[in-house]
Amino acid sequence: MEKQTVFTSLRKYSFLGIILILLLTGCSNMNEPIDAQSSGWFDHYFVYNFSIIIKGLASFFNGSYGWSIILITLIIRLAIMPFMIKQTRNSLEVQDKMKVIKPEMDAIQKKYKGKKDPKAQSEMQQEMMKLYQEHNFNPLASFSGCLPMLIQMPILIAFYHAIRRTPEIAAHNFLWFNLGQTDIILALIAITVYFIQSRVSLIGLDEAQRKQMAVMGIVSPVMIGLMSFNFPAALPLYWAVGGLFMIFQTLISKKIYLSHKKEQEAESVKA
Repeated sequence: MEKQTVFTSLRKYSFLGIILILLLTGCSNMNEPIDAQSSGWFDHYFVYNFSIIIKGLASFFNGSYGWSIILITLIIRLAIMPFMIKQTRNSLEVQDKMKVIKPEMDAIQKKYKGKKDPKAQSEMQQEMMKLYQEHNFNPLASFSGCLPMLIQMPILIAFYHAIRRTPEIAAHNFLWFNLGQTDIILALIAITVYFIQSRVSLIGLDEAQRKQMAVMGIVSPVMIGLMSFNFPAALPLYWAVGGLFMIFQTLISKKIYLSHKKEQEAESVKA
């Protein structure tokens, strides 16, 4: 029987997210400008409406598509922030409880090591469930916020498509760069932001977990870098702003959890 862990579940949720992204991106043509005549339900109901919003806000900012992209990025991130904070809190709670019960879990697994018959596996499962109940531990709790996040993915993907497929964006400058051309400096900023974000996400993890998550800390900035060096600057601008928001969001989430944890410990001491 396959050993179920928090990280096994993470791979399953990540796989579902990748499938969703592929399905949605397959519903539209990335090489065609978006307009009212674009075919496909995803283009018509999601991408086109985001394109209209981008243009509308740009007119509000005197034609600045850069400020329009920044503002919409922040609005989207603020909208999904409660889900992200909840997931971070659940994940940290699971990590703390895992540290407490891990010695007992290791003892149970050692007890049944090498025993592959159904009876032994069933007994091991029962002992594990009993251990979980004693400590009020749910190993999947850290991913209770994943479903709402998957639901939000079409919004993020649609915004990404709208930025890339709204022709008016490419004709404008913002700060020192042209939104329709590749910009090396902005690409490097996006890479740096996502590298910092990956390091911040490791705060509070034990050594074993840090090693397991270290690969993503390299893959994420590399992927952002490859795309940023090949895509118009409007996209790394979107990624850089979103990455900065995630850094502060992660720091706030962990600070809130640690504050809540200290309060609980203080109350337990008084009791």
